[in-house]
Amino acid sequence: MTEDGSVYKRVELVGASKKSWEDAIGNVVAKASQSIRDLRIAEVDQLDVTIKDGKVVDYRVRVKISFKYEKD
Repeated sequence: MTEDGSVYKRVELVGASKKSWEDAIGNVVAKASQSIRDLRIAEVDQLDVTIKDGKVVDYRVRVKISFKYEKD
């Protein structure tokens, strides 16, 4: 809880990209913003890659997104 009495909820999402971890993070934020209002913080929790034939083929990122909780 913050000084103004606001409450925030945090959810964990996983994003992927063939380009980079930064792009994967952007994908998470863009997708989350389509259905979650008032996004506040994106906290990168874990980075990993998928390897095929000795090459990186996918970048994956686990992100904790927080947003202002509003009771309907």
